[in-house]
Amino acid sequence: MNTITQSMEASIGVVILAAGSSSRLGQPKQLLPYQGRTLLRHAAETAVASGCRPIIAVLGANAESLRGELTGLPLWTVENEDWQSGMGSSIAAGVQPLTELEHLDGAIILVADQPLITPEYLRDLVAKFEETLAPIVASEYTGTLGVPALFAETLFPELLALDGAGGAKQVIAKYHDRTTSVVFDGGAMDIDTPEDAEVLYRMAVG
Repeated sequence: MNTITQSMEASIGVVILAAGSSSRLGQPKQLLPYQGRTLLRHAAETAVASGCRPIIAVLGANAESLRGELTGLPLWTVENEDWQSGMGSSIAAGVQPLTELEHLDGAIILVADQPLITPEYLRDLVAKFEETLAPIVASEYTGTLGVPALFAETLFPELLALDGAGGAKQVIAKYHDRTTSVVFDGGAMDIDTPEDAEVLYRMAVG
């Protein structure tokens, strides 16, 4: 178990969740264009630019076509063969390799379809973690706490135990009284429906 103090810089990994089939959208949302690249490439480049390491992208549906979007980036990919069971299994698949590493203090869980995430925001999560030593630093938007969220290494067993539809919010709710947050005004913007994709398109060309 790793511990840090306020005087030390935390070592934080990133798990990018990109395994879903985008059934409501009718096409892989990870491949939708945004600012001259795909949403998946945007999320991965954002994670890389944050300075966090290591970075793991969890693929599932359409894994082969998505893997090409990550070419040349300093990250690992893992494939969740049980992706249809829900986000919990993808979180567990992404966190599992991190448990084999030493000197890692925590990991940020993020999804590939929040286009307004920036490297600076991810660094804000890390800074809040270093400042407070809270086991969870979640994003606060529209009256809720969610992802991107940073989980301390001590909670990796909780993340590994997730399966089915239970996701990061399930762990945040369980430890709500020990969770701190950073306001993320763009957190509510995600891509699930054709209407969402149209909004994304207008953002990309606007």
